[in-house]
Amino acid sequence: MAVKTKELKLDIERIGTVSAILTQPDKVRACYVLAHGAGADMRHAFMQKVADGLAARGIATFRFNFPYMEEKKGRPDQPAVAHAAIRAAVAEAARLCPGVTLIAGGKSFGGRMTSQAQAKAPLHGVKGLAFLGFPLHAAKKPSSERAEHLAGIGIPMLFLQGTRDELADLGHLEPVIASLGTKAKLHEVAGGDHSFAVLKKSGRTNDEALAEVLDALAAWIDSLA
Repeated sequence: MAVKTKELKLDIERIGTVSAILTQPDKVRACYVLAHGAGADMRHAFMQKVADGLAARGIATFRFNFPYMEEKKGRPDQPAVAHAAIRAAVAEAARLCPGVTLIAGGKSFGGRMTSQAQAKAPLHGVKGLAFLGFPLHAAKKPSSERAEHLAGIGIPMLFLQGTRDELADLGHLEPVIASLGTKAKLHEVAGGDHSFAVLKKSGRTNDEALAEVLDALAAWIDSLA
């Protein structure tokens, strides 16, 4: 399958311009607006592997930098700025990939900011949210306060979580997802950490674990079509 990669600029109203990348297979059936985590930008190896893996499965990705990352600032943007960036990215992805299933979400911080944006006002055209390691709490400080806004979301959600994720204790996450009812689904990656990396004793590689994640994501996206 042929895949095209386009380097773009994304204009965020009243905030500025950031870099973006569209990775698009020639036969595309969906587009995933993929926001990066707090500590690494859209070009991080994890983000690239996700984009490449989804392209091989017929799914485009639209990656973008949050303004703080574009400007090489250490502290993440305030939620209002992050939400504006996500809304701009969703609108641009819809323009570039018309007529396909549109999904939003991302890695850790990026996924949580996307869910907050959706809870405040629905992201136009987005059919579901997919989280690659939802950061439920700080490391070693289990709680579920960061998930309170999820109850206000009316579209399907997929939580892809490693069972060793120090930012999402399953004892706290599972009740949260159960409380959301049929609109939320949890896929646990056995032995995976916050980035789905597994221990050698698991008997499989990090790439195999990530392939499980992407297969689950692709199947879930197809179920929304």
